[in-house]
Amino acid sequence: MSIDAGDATRMMAPYRLRLFISGSSPRSTRAIENLQRICEERLHGQYDLEIIDVYENPEATRDLQVIATPTLIKLLPEPSRRTIGDMSDPDRVLAGLSLLASVPR
Repeated sequence: MSIDAGDATRMMAPYRLRLFISGSSPRSTRAIENLQRICEERLHGQYDLEIIDVYENPEATRDLQVIATPTLIKLLPEPSRRTIGDMSDPDRVLAGLSLLASVPR
């Protein structure tokens, strides 16, 4: 599964995020829903979120050394950051990705 907004959106979005999930498990579904809500509420559409199912695309986990799911990786802006879990705590997710200080509430 991959949700991809396209190249034009990707080039304009200041935040590039990649969420690695394991199939359609309840934990994966919860992580997707929580992260989409956090992004819309806190990043106001200024993001590109790609969701990668590790069962469908195992080679993507090797490139970024993903060892657990769900894992969220902030690719841009650098430096790259990651957080692991179901993304249920917005402040923890944003702080873990070094976004909390720069995001208005």
